[in-house]
Amino acid sequence: MKMVDLYSQYLSMKKEIDSAIMGVVASSDFIKGAEVALLEEELAEYIGVRHCITCGNGTDALILSLMAMDLMPGDEVIVPSFAFASIVEGVLLLGGVPVFADVDNTTFNIDVKSVERVISDRTKAIVPVHLFGQPCNMSDLMEISRSHKIMVIEDNAQSFGALCRMNSGKEIYAGGIGDIGYTSFFPTKMLGCYGDGGAVFTNSDILAKRVRELSNHGQCYKYMHEMIGFNSRLDTMQAAVLRVKLKHLSQSIRGRRMLAEHYSKLLSDIEDIELPVEVNYGKHVYHQYTIKIKPSMRDELKEMLMTRGIQSMVYYPMPLFEQPAYWGKGLCDPEMNICHSLCKSVLSLPMYGELTYGQQDEIAYAVKAYFNNHNVYKS
Repeated sequence: MKMVDLYSQYLSMKKEIDSAIMGVVASSDFIKGAEVALLEEELAEYIGVRHCITCGNGTDALILSLMAMDLMPGDEVIVPSFAFASIVEGVLLLGGVPVFADVDNTTFNIDVKSVERVISDRTKAIVPVHLFGQPCNMSDLMEISRSHKIMVIEDNAQSFGALCRMNSGKEIYAGGIGDIGYTSFFPTKMLGCYGDGGAVFTNSDILAKRVRELSNHGQCYKYMHEMIGFNSRLDTMQAAVLRVKLKHLSQSIRGRRMLAEHYSKLLSDIEDIELPVEVNYGKHVYHQYTIKIKPSMRDELKEMLMTRGIQSMVYYPMPLFEQPAYWGKGLCDPEMNICHSLCKSVLSLPMYGELTYGQQDEIAYAVKAYFNNHNVYKS
């Protein structure tokens, strides 16, 4: 059983996808075709922002965001210690200094108190990552950013469609709250294309103009280069696919939430498992269904599931600040204590919209069998 079954997803909307792809082939307008502009309008409307600029991938989206806000060598950018490496790559490639904050033990997202501890007079931005489908505490993070005059760049690569509940009571989509938000359209994401792709979101006319020009070789118009940029664009075929899938996103999120609820019912009686939580300041979309178990059991359970043909994944096995590529190139919260334990205890189970309750029952049966055997062995 796969972690994600992309072919089943394709079959569920096959006629629409095939028609969209053939429409692009018929027009042969493969680069910057009409579908790209239409997608940008629809994505901006969905998130609730003034501007959406598509680009080549999620990592480019971060780099474009950092460039647009004039990140300079030596500027510090606060990032979570428990996340994918792209958030550090972007900062380092531009000469910035990543500052690793600790994460929350239950949500896995960046810890607000840790962010406050690591702010300095060189801090330029905070990059909260809405991890596994769970939105960050954006009200508190925005309050910190305003009080310290720090920019916020939301990484929404794993939580597209997640809602943040602000202290005011207003609900805003993740990615549409900070100065800039960005996402990835990698095929396995909440909204994924059939290749690579990404997008940047903002309400700032100035930042939007800069991102758009930077992603097009720094051109303000053809053959007029106002700044040093690079080439990062979403092709028309991917835009056409994403326009179809965007129409189905709300239904997909409802399905994932139902699947998560079913998982939790099946696994709730296992004392050695900590299940995902729902926070009052956000609505989880369950890009991943990630459990926590004792470190001594995690890898053994993963191996046992694989023997039964059930894939599972460890996101992420090592804190970012311990990765060899980043040694000595960043700063850390001196009170870091949660990240290490998460790296040793998290395990993500198969999760995708076309997963069936019957398949979940099979997965849960295998998980329970492991713990039953483990307890018998211990006794």
